[in-house]
Amino acid sequence: MEKITVRVCTGTTCFVMGGANLQELNETISEKYGDKVELTASNCLGLCSINWEYSKAPYVKVNEEVVSEATPEKVVEEIDRQLAKQ
Repeated sequence: MEKITVRVCTGTTCFVMGGANLQELNETISEKYGDKVELTASNCLGLCSINWEYSKAPYVKVNEEVVSEATPEKVVEEIDRQLAKQ
């Protein structure tokens, strides 16, 4: 089974738009998935600059799948979806 990589944007826009709430993923992911999922922070994923007017921060990437307006629940749903495909 391939490890799932979760990258949480910690750039200013994402942090202010709700990314601070994503910190609870640290505990959730380690408890629920153990070593199947690797959680990292990224200074900026560069996704806000693509179309600032319609920005849907905060952003998280689960492998290469972008989760916009990310919440812990949405991120866990995407991890579960990707694990089910493996």
